Amino acid sequence: MFLENTLNFNKQTGWIEVVCGSMFSGKTEELIRRIRRAQFANLNVIIFKPKLDTRDKKNTVVSHDDIVIECEAIKLAKEIYKRVKDCRVVGIDEAQFFDNGIVEVCNALAN
Repeated sequence: MFLENTLNFNKQTGWIEVVCGSMFSGKTEELIRRIRRAQFANLNVIIFKPKLDTRDKKNTVVSHDDIVIECEAIKLAKEIYKRVKDCRVVGIDEAQFFDNGIVEVCNALAN
């Protein structure tokens, strides 16, 4: 879902997109697809996953059909602030495994 900035045309803001569904429904595959589209558009991109997720290599996100993309594994949501600098697109895999600070971080980045 893409939302347009209809509230304030003079200020550019970001947005939040959530990919949700049951297990094995293709959420990670969809995240990777969207990130790759942003990369093709030459946007600065970064992806995060929780360190708690040890199913695959430390710095990769892997879909069930073995599509792999590089990421940064972090422990706390607030670590995202230190790493996003010039990024236009921030992807977060398995967001439900982060601490409650993930909500504040996502809202701050979108604003």
